[in-house]
Amino acid sequence: MTSIRHTTSPNRVADDVLLDAAMTCVLAVGVRRTTLSDVARKASVSRMTLYRRFPDVRGLLSALITREFGKVMTEANREAAKEPTARGQLVVASVHTIRALANNPLMHAVIERDGEMLLPYIMERIGTSQRMTEEFLRAQLAAGQRDGSIRVADPAVQARTVFLLLQPYAFSIRPSTSDLPLESLLAELARLLDAALRP
Repeated sequence: MTSIRHTTSPNRVADDVLLDAAMTCVLAVGVRRTTLSDVARKASVSRMTLYRRFPDVRGLLSALITREFGKVMTEANREAAKEPTARGQLVVASVHTIRALANNPLMHAVIERDGEMLLPYIMERIGTSQRMTEEFLRAQLAAGQRDGSIRVADPAVQARTVFLLLQPYAFSIRPSTSDLPLESLLAELARLLDAALRP
């Protein structure tokens, strides 16, 4: 899993300080209106300190999204570890991730104010956070084939297929829950995943 580098140097501002400031700015004004100057001011650092670490807003926001998604995945893995089989772990982690994203303030801010920024990750390419998801899925699928809880198939194809099933939940869960309960949709997702992967 991608992680944000931390430093022990007393003269270097921790990346988390800068990313926390970026989060505050994005939640206040949205992605497009967030500037490096605003983030530097919020973090109480000079602009040059921020520019040396993140030369543009795109890189800063990419690091922020990767960090936040990493936190979601870490918690999902912790919840999934309680399951006795790899299939159960995959199902629990997937559902936990979608639930967390549905309640994530950064995800809300991006979708509500700058939703068009997500289009390239739907129509053109797979981003870092999406790769993290697919790598987790592939590892769980391979483990499930080894422990006999997941039917044997090409893990790469299975991972991409499950990823394509999960992605609309991540991006469209808010409008999808305007007239249906989130937990009902997540319960159905869990049943679909479990049935599709069972040997």
